[in-house]
Amino acid sequence: QVQLVESGGGLVQAGGSLSLSCAASVNIYSVAEAGWYRQAPGKERELVARIRTGSRTNYADSVKGRVNIFRTGGKNSVDLRLDSLKPEDTAAYYCKIVPHDADATWGQGIQVTVSS
Repeated sequence: QVQLVESGGGLVQAGGSLSLSCAASVNIYSVAEAGWYRQAPGKERELVARIRTGSRTNYADSVKGRVNIFRTGGKNSVDLRLDSLKPEDTAAYYCKIVPHDADATWGQGIQVTVSS
């Protein structure tokens, strides 16, 4: 069972930036997928950004140009930075790790609230 510890988030002003980190108990460079998703009230969970095997990345259209996702070997983490925040970025953000030989594991979620 993969263990995940998420950190970051909180209350941020519109136009500002947020940084989220997800530390994993597995080698972050050896998984099939490491990413961040979000879920706003009344909406379905959606992809924000992810890194897949071969360092392929996917981004939601709503965050392209203002998002960066990267892996940090020292912390064994997948980190997300989102700039130029908008009120519609308000959501619970979830880390997702998918090993090659196991089911996906989700983090417990971090609330991000963007004030206008």
